[in-house]
Amino acid sequence: MQPHASSVFGSSRLKLFVVAVLLMMLAARGASADDLQTAYQQALASSPAIARAKAQLDADFQTRPLARAALLPHLGANLSGGINSARVTGFGSGTISTGYHSDVMSATLTQSIFDGQARVSLTQAGSRIRAGEEALASAEQTLMLDVTQAYFAALEAQANERVAREQVKLLQTMADQTKASLRVGAGDIISQQEAQAQLDTAKTDVIVADNQVEVSKAQLQRLTHHRPGALRDVEVLRVIGPRPDSAAPWIESALKNQPLLEQARASLETSKEQVEFERRARWPTLTLNGFVGHSAGTLIPPLVINQTGAVLNLSIPFLEGGAIRAKVRQAEALSRASEDKVLILKDQIRLDTRAAFLTLQNSVARFEAAKNSVASARISMEGTRKGYEIGSRSIVDLLTATTGYAAARRNYYLALYTHLVARIQLKAAAGVLTSKDIESINTLLR
Repeated sequence: MQPHASSVFGSSRLKLFVVAVLLMMLAARGASADDLQTAYQQALASSPAIARAKAQLDADFQTRPLARAALLPHLGANLSGGINSARVTGFGSGTISTGYHSDVMSATLTQSIFDGQARVSLTQAGSRIRAGEEALASAEQTLMLDVTQAYFAALEAQANERVAREQVKLLQTMADQTKASLRVGAGDIISQQEAQAQLDTAKTDVIVADNQVEVSKAQLQRLTHHRPGALRDVEVLRVIGPRPDSAAPWIESALKNQPLLEQARASLETSKEQVEFERRARWPTLTLNGFVGHSAGTLIPPLVINQTGAVLNLSIPFLEGGAIRAKVRQAEALSRASEDKVLILKDQIRLDTRAAFLTLQNSVARFEAAKNSVASARISMEGTRKGYEIGSRSIVDLLTATTGYAAARRNYYLALYTHLVARIQLKAAAGVLTSKDIESINTLLR
């Protein structure tokens, strides 16, 4: 028995529909940063700051062969050829008119034997490369922290939106109840107006929350350069304080590992080496030049000249119009400025690390208090509702309890996401933040 034509066509359309839906789901998933790890990888692949730091490091790597080139042999060649015509008088009674070729070929080999500045430049290249490597490490850690903050800011905005919408539903029910009571003569106009006013305020809060969700997702998209989809949220959280539970080890780690500080130290070394570079401008330089030359074609008589030789050049600067002294003083001043920058960074890093440590330490107690506050506010709201139903509590009491419950929930989400960001923030302040820390936080997301 052959299947009916309409059933065959219907089956084909169903298959096409299923395939289209699957493709749309895959495309949507590919366009969304649905967890923290994905968001960070997207940001890392598309970050202009990371690309800029890598390009700068590539440029810094070229300073080493450039500096080394001044100490290596230089070989050059020159070729020239020409056709000449000459009309010569004054040799006796006749006139000489002739044309001739002139050809010149030469090669020169130059080898530096002693150049103090060139050797300092080679040392400076290493300092510049170290500074570039630390700049890249700092950019990567900054990106990890920025993505984490943006991701959880978006989750907090979404949580506040949920709270605002649920608050509207609760207040809408209460407003409807007060209207119904007023119609049957069991309520009063003041209660009804109070409930309506709270409802209008809650609706405004929803609009504000919606806008904040869009803004927070746009901030995340600015980092990932992908449109965020449905973000994964925290399901179960066990708060963890700083380990070790003392600020001193974290500060010590920051002073040792913070990439910004290491970059400043490398730049300080470069500035000190620049002082020596300028001082060595007074030093003599010694080079050896070897050359080979061939020239042919002269007017009278036609000659061919072949030359080889070597020259030892010693250059000693005696008077430079004060330029060397001025450059040395300038380099010394810039070196002192670099030293002060290192000291300023140390003070700032100590402060930032201590603040991050205290933020994480306090976030544990804050989260526990916020969680308990939500439970208490819920019990209070439910008890007030029952009291209102039996007439022992007023509508104002119920509105106050409902508003308090919504505020407690917002505080809970704020404490939750603040704690997660604080974990990353302390690692970043101490200079030990890695992608494994992002992976660890990501495992908490459902």
